[in-house]
Amino acid sequence: MTLTSYNNLDAATASKHLMDCCGSTKWVTGMMSHLPFASEKQLVDLSAKIWYEECSESDWRESFTHHPKIGDVKSLTEKFAGKEQAGVAFATQETIAALAQANTDYENKFGFIFIVCATGKSANEMLQLLLDRLKNTAEEELHIAMGEQQKITIIRFKKLLTEGDFSFLKVSQITTHVLDTAVGLPGKNISIRLQTYSNNIWQTIAQGITNADGRIPDLLPQERNLKPATYKMVFDTGNYYAHQNLKTFYPEVEIQFTTFDETHYHVPLLINPFGYNTYRGS
Repeated sequence: MTLTSYNNLDAATASKHLMDCCGSTKWVTGMMSHLPFASEKQLVDLSAKIWYEECSESDWRESFTHHPKIGDVKSLTEKFAGKEQAGVAFATQETIAALAQANTDYENKFGFIFIVCATGKSANEMLQLLLDRLKNTAEEELHIAMGEQQKITIIRFKKLLTEGDFSFLKVSQITTHVLDTAVGLPGKNISIRLQTYSNNIWQTIAQGITNADGRIPDLLPQERNLKPATYKMVFDTGNYYAHQNLKTFYPEVEIQFTTFDETHYHVPLLINPFGYNTYRGS
């Protein structure tokens, strides 16, 4: 489907397609008020604006209910056998059981199911991320989950408009790359939190696991620009070295940095068990 053909759909059909992308009634109503869309970029930009600036907690929570509920091994296996979560389809039964239990623990703690953009993530990465996010506060998880929903919405836009032009989409505004200088290899499977200073405390707004190349290219949703401010990235270097049976002087590495505009900011980390370095990358 092209954007033009979508714009020519009757209102009921167009609204249903949007609800399939993000199950928030207020978000769909806001999007429908802007039909017809002039371009795919306007579609994505309006999506983010309405989601972050016009919707509230009840709207975000409503959208979470439109995802299939994970509560047991059978439903978990079925959910992650789909294209969006293809990397988890090869999980061992032990990992699937651990994911099922962690999902149940998550829902019991936060009151909604675990929302994550799982594209390209392995089963072990998913489990690690889920266990990490279980440590968050309810407020942190709500904001992380709404960011993950926006990532999913963009993926579903692409699936809806198979002939659309989404070449304008770039990587996350804030990215990182971890290099383990002790061995000259990427630092993979490192949990990283992006935090902002709010209400006199640092709060996590996005969270991810470094991939095999030591990177997190989708820490923030595409086209999501943070306001200029001081932020912090927290690298869980303690667990990274613990899994290698190595001691480290740094259980965590925290890097504060200031953004000045809406351009791309790359925050690399060069790490070894007893030293680290950082700089603004490109």
